[in-house]
Amino acid sequence: MQLTGAEIVVRCLQDEGVEYVFGYPGGAVLNIYDEIFKQDKFKHVLVRHEQGAVHAADGYSRSSRKVGVALVTSGPGVTNAVTGIATAYMDSIPMVVLTGQVPTHAIGQDAFQECDTVGITRPCVKHNFLVKDVKDLAATIRKAFYLASTGRPGPVLVDIPKDVTQASAEYAYPKTVSLRSYNPVTKGHTGQIRKAVQLLLEAKRPMIYSGGGVVLNDAAPQLTRFVRLLGFPCTNTLMGLGGFPGTDPQFTGMPGMHGTFETNMAMQHCDVLLAVGARFDDRVIGNPKDFFRADRKIIHIDIDPSSISKRVKVDVPIVGYVGEVLDEMLKQVEGSPARPDPAALKAWWGEIKEWQRKDCLRYDRGSALIKPQAVVEALYKATKGDAFVTSDVGQHQMWVAQYYKFDKPRRWINSGGLGTMGFGLPAAMGVQLVNPDATVACVTGEASIQMCIQELSTCKQYHLPIKIVNLNNRYMGMVRQWQEFFYGNRYAESYMDALPDFVKLAEAYGHVGLKVEKPGDIEGALKEAFAQKERLVFLDFITDQTENVYPMVPGGKGLTEMILAEEL
Repeated sequence: MQLTGAEIVVRCLQDEGVEYVFGYPGGAVLNIYDEIFKQDKFKHVLVRHEQGAVHAADGYSRSSRKVGVALVTSGPGVTNAVTGIATAYMDSIPMVVLTGQVPTHAIGQDAFQECDTVGITRPCVKHNFLVKDVKDLAATIRKAFYLASTGRPGPVLVDIPKDVTQASAEYAYPKTVSLRSYNPVTKGHTGQIRKAVQLLLEAKRPMIYSGGGVVLNDAAPQLTRFVRLLGFPCTNTLMGLGGFPGTDPQFTGMPGMHGTFETNMAMQHCDVLLAVGARFDDRVIGNPKDFFRADRKIIHIDIDPSSISKRVKVDVPIVGYVGEVLDEMLKQVEGSPARPDPAALKAWWGEIKEWQRKDCLRYDRGSALIKPQAVVEALYKATKGDAFVTSDVGQHQMWVAQYYKFDKPRRWINSGGLGTMGFGLPAAMGVQLVNPDATVACVTGEASIQMCIQELSTCKQYHLPIKIVNLNNRYMGMVRQWQEFFYGNRYAESYMDALPDFVKLAEAYGHVGLKVEKPGDIEGALKEAFAQKERLVFLDFITDQTENVYPMVPGGKGLTEMILAEEL
């Protein structure tokens, strides 16, 4: 059957079982949009900025185990989308981004709305394609979905010139994909796994450190079983929250720059560290030199061989899907009569409990001003810990990570690696669309929300009842915190002295706005907001301007060099 390139794109998306395409039209993709108009198998969601399209596809993917799809036009459409693509790339999110391009004969001629899409996006995609012949279009889109969702996931971009969408070819969607140079290892090496299990069983001061790989590979059940079987302490990185239940007594809190005192001390002083789907990021282990002052054995499980021994040299590398490796490790531990030394483990837990007595997350609960931590705790209570929570980047993000106890994976949706302001609201749109009956809350700050606030219009159009929790301290909070600590209180350009009235702004977009200024009103406002099941409610919490995120490991310092609230 002969189809045009535009028809082929639409048929491919249908055959892939795509439910939503997030996009924004423009000249180079009008043929595709015309074909989308003629069908009803998937829905198109019109965003108000291309960055929002990619973030929404990202939130959709993170919360659903599906590949997100975004569609943007050439030139500025692509460049606007780059931030979203880089966000997904840093956090290994499976996504296919379809971009329009000027006709093939005009490529390289500085045509209207032309840019070198393949060149611009090469550093921040898993792979990208420029389709020059309509005959290759279906096979290329199939490859894009395959690459995005296998091995270490990531965004894959397909650049489609306008004349390719007009040309015709026979349509055939390949059932299988074979790429000579791409063969991700899925099963871990049995000998290495045996070595790792032996080390763990002999450990006196073990620690399990899990990251976003556990969530992406849906390995939370295996990790939970494994941790409980061994009785070891466990920590989840920012991206891994929910991979092991946050309310479990074996969970010690998040590690790293704003992790708990007990977790960072345990990471530093353990004798065997098992890293599962985590990448020893600079915000997690601080200074590698300082980290290596302690003598410990490190086991690292990851799907991506290039992530192993990248920042930290490991003793037992295991390449494979973390779920499959953990299955094998569980089998070996359950089949072995050996168990960890109970006396040593008891003494180790005694040390951890001693560090916990620091109560590093305490704050002033009697304050006359709204404390942001109290808002997050009230949100946890109001949603019974069962909401999908998106965030932007900064202090509010850290407070959610510290005070909202995620018991399930894929509930915490945030930009980890790139740290993208503006991510929270469009991501929440994607989450709400794929989980229509779920409670979705976007916790943000007054600086972050203004980066993609126009998506309130999209929320109105598609009736998305998201609850926005704005922790409004009239500053770029995290910038101000660093300026206070390291720049002699010189708050250069971090003060927001021309803020909009967020209540009126929300109302102007057709939503409900609530302003909250007293600690006693927090619970009532949240209750009122969540009672409005069909409406988007914007809650503007006027919080204490001086509040900082503690504990804090200053940049370039080691895990034992934390600044605690009581030390100041």
